[in-house]
Amino acid sequence: MTAPSHKHAVTELLGPKGGAPIVGLTAYTAPVASRLDRHVDFMLVGDSVAMVIYGMETTRTIDLETMIRHGKAVAQNAHQAMVVVDMPFGTYEDDADVALANARRVMTETGGDAVKMEGGSGLAATVARVVADGIPVMGHVGLMPQQVRAAGQFKSKGHTQAESRRILQDALAIAAAGAFAIVVEGVVEPLAREITAACPVPIIGIGASVACDGQILVTEDMSGMFTTFRPKFVKRYAELGDDLERAVAAYADDVRERRFPGPEHTFKPRKKPAGQT
Repeated sequence: MTAPSHKHAVTELLGPKGGAPIVGLTAYTAPVASRLDRHVDFMLVGDSVAMVIYGMETTRTIDLETMIRHGKAVAQNAHQAMVVVDMPFGTYEDDADVALANARRVMTETGGDAVKMEGGSGLAATVARVVADGIPVMGHVGLMPQQVRAAGQFKSKGHTQAESRRILQDALAIAAAGAFAIVVEGVVEPLAREITAACPVPIIGIGASVACDGQILVTEDMSGMFTTFRPKFVKRYAELGDDLERAVAAYADDVRERRFPGPEHTFKPRKKPAGQT
């Protein structure tokens, strides 16, 4: 199979367990990837593209071809950060052979460094199969958006002992299967700490705990571009959506008042050499 696009091994790109906190953000397009690349340790081409870019209600309706297109756009503009591409819903859960074939497609056609799969103990054999083929896999346990059928069903996990125990066992099973890191999403803070301490691989939190080995957010959430809803765990570092709307309003006013385009934005006829008519 095709080797990852970057020079270093996946484990080197993320660093050792217990090292400096790992920084991750989502990226779906070339311009965003080029801006994020030198600031983060990895970029996730998340199936959240379904909601953030395409306006779908959940992540369940994005297809493999779309993920590959976005993955390629990001990977071509990543020169330092690792690129992880989500395996979309329905492409890996039921059959290890199908999962392997689709993971190979993602790696070969995007030039990315790894794939990500959502699932716990029941997915461990599939993760092991894909890893054995030389494809790095990032796991994802806790709140798993691909299992959510409507936006209103995004609820935090780990509020009972039984649920906490199951999620911890899921994380341990995925780590034992060979995943190089695991995203833990939307779980109560003590459980995230327990998973981080118990697992031998880096734990990347999103709505989890500062004790995790790293953090990831959706770029459009933290930058204020996606405003359909705002998860509790998101900190806004900018309000780019408001800035864009102000810029659009100013542009519209200039066009309607014939202030744009001005002389500096238009082309003048070239002067003809002397003697030409």
